[in-house]
Amino acid sequence: MARQSSCSTRPTHGSPWLHPIRLAFCPARKEKQRHIAAVLITVQAMVMNYAVGLPTVGEFGDPHTLVDLAVAAEQHGWDGVHLWDHVLYHESGWPVASPVVAAAAIAASTSRVRIILTVALPRRQVQDIAQDAAGIDALSRRRLTVLATIGSMDREYTDFRLDPDLRTRGRALDERLHRLVQLWSQWAVPPIPIWCGGRWPHKPGLRRAARFDGAMPTFADQRSDGATIEQFAAAASFVRRLAPGGFDIALEGATDDPDQAQRVARYADAGATWWIEALGWWRGDNNAAMSRIIAGAPAQPEGDRPRSTPRAEHARGGQASQP
Repeated sequence: MARQSSCSTRPTHGSPWLHPIRLAFCPARKEKQRHIAAVLITVQAMVMNYAVGLPTVGEFGDPHTLVDLAVAAEQHGWDGVHLWDHVLYHESGWPVASPVVAAAAIAASTSRVRIILTVALPRRQVQDIAQDAAGIDALSRRRLTVLATIGSMDREYTDFRLDPDLRTRGRALDERLHRLVQLWSQWAVPPIPIWCGGRWPHKPGLRRAARFDGAMPTFADQRSDGATIEQFAAAASFVRRLAPGGFDIALEGATDDPDQAQRVARYADAGATWWIEALGWWRGDNNAAMSRIIAGAPAQPEGDRPRSTPRAEHARGGQASQP
């Protein structure tokens, strides 16, 4: 469905820093809207939020561990916590924690950090996700963001007699996102930000993301080599052309300590609004993850940048469109 055409005032999408800035969607004010959108993009380039990225498998596949890490993140100035979504993993025998349970526990144990919950929606029942997300968002006092993906493992489909075909999963994701927003509207759930993942240079995932509130592009060999500035800038530029104005773009990466703020700032200049500090067994055990969290985000000193706050209520101009 298209945006409303009447002269109504609605918040912009995306970052909690931009929600208080409202645009009037009125044909008579198009020129002013373009000017404000340009200002918003400039503001976004100067502001980066920082989250810790937590696997939910292996040594990290324990809700108590995930809550401890999330609480430490809040205490040491991080802005958010990002959780994976799996029902099994490549290594047989590894424990796998429910991200929904972990997110609810983190919501009850923290008061400030944004909870970025990955949901492989094509293999989920949309009515259950709609209910769970609404509950977690209420429990956290409106601190939830849903990151919708098609999932990274074929076995999580084939082992449960689901179709692993990527096109099929993409169609199911579109249908269930549309239904998810419908259900929240029917149930009078305050709008919950939705981000979508996408593997660059493939474009369908980022096109899908542009219909919502944010994108999290991923890249080949990202865990070992990290995304180059050029790679990320190309992906960010593509999605920004489709979704100008207030729109979040998140990037996973790794820093050794807070002193690497200048390197991360280059991604902010390229359009990133969230840096996800990817933690996991490939960087060490739970103690190593805790140490990195305690060291703090790769940001300028406290007081020199705004802190993340619970998002203001916002509304999309319309429902997610269908392809």
